[in-house]
Amino acid sequence: MNSDLLDALVAGIDTVLPDATSLRRAIHADPHLGGDEGDTRDAFTEATGWLDWTPVAETGAYTRTGPDGPAVGLRAELDALPLTEATGVEWASQRRGIMHACGHDVHLAALWAVLAAARDLDLPAALAPILQPREELNPPGATDVVSSGILEDADVRAMVGVHVQPAIARGVVSTGAGAVNAAFDGYEITVTGRGGHGAYPHAAVDPITVMAAVVMGLAGITQRTVNPISPAVVSVGSIRGGTAPNIIADQATCSGTIRTFRESDRVAVHEAITRLAEGTALARGASASVTITRGGPALVNDPRLVAATDALLGGVGVPVAAEPFRSCGSDDFSEYGQVVPSLMSFIGTGSANGIGLHHAQFLPGRDALRLAAVALATSYVAAAGFVQP
Repeated sequence: MNSDLLDALVAGIDTVLPDATSLRRAIHADPHLGGDEGDTRDAFTEATGWLDWTPVAETGAYTRTGPDGPAVGLRAELDALPLTEATGVEWASQRRGIMHACGHDVHLAALWAVLAAARDLDLPAALAPILQPREELNPPGATDVVSSGILEDADVRAMVGVHVQPAIARGVVSTGAGAVNAAFDGYEITVTGRGGHGAYPHAAVDPITVMAAVVMGLAGITQRTVNPISPAVVSVGSIRGGTAPNIIADQATCSGTIRTFRESDRVAVHEAITRLAEGTALARGASASVTITRGGPALVNDPRLVAATDALLGGVGVPVAAEPFRSCGSDDFSEYGQVVPSLMSFIGTGSANGIGLHHAQFLPGRDALRLAAVALATSYVAAAGFVQP
């Protein structure tokens, strides 16, 4: 029965693929940043006029369709990135400085294709699509979706999603049991010294030189904090300080990201950053304050969903990556896995000339849209086998 349902879904996806492609291009041409995705949400809900949508998390929406009882949630993200597109296609972003450079337009169109393909089918479990805002921000939109209680209201017993990934060969899908993406946190360090004239550094406490020492320490902090076989990253994304070449500033600030796979490593790295900043500043006559903003947890794929999905993918001619893709990238889809079994499938797009996610020329093709829709349908069918009463 599962294979028959999946075959019907795939056939339906192929039928509606031209319309899905048109929707993808319309969304791509009119991108919106996190917190301002209402137009994208409305474009999607209007394209699924046979469904009754309910607002969630301010600019998101959800619904359910199919039989009464347990449902499988299908997540797609609404937001774009603050980036000026450089693809040159006719349907490129019409909003300068905003672009769908992370594939969210593909994910939305793939979800639409699955919903359209399932419209007239006898489903074994309900579909509960979620149009989720603010995936690219911290705090992330998935946190608000989960806390809203809609998973309980819709009786969602499992969550599935897809994400395009140029690090995987084109046409290949990667699932992988266990942690596949890292937990993500942000930090900001402010060093306070004593300002003065650049010609008299002995009469001041230069926060910029202190910050330079802190940044160099951050570069090696995981080497002495985390077991080398456990992935962890601390990156510095910005450094700010000073107003003129001959003025020693009063303060300097840096900020960055923290990625860990284990909660114990997460706590240890947070503590180590604070010790490093405060100790380095104290040793040089300055002071430091550290603010750490916790993001989402590691993204963990449920082993049962992985096994069931992998078994079905082969039946519809989709190769599964022999070595599962794992990275210190992050995705707030991890929030759903804290409350129900979840599965994120990565859609291989291949990388041309090193162009990857969040690049101004990143533009997956129509084949990626079809593969994303087929993988999403496959994981729904696999999950339906577990959530039925």
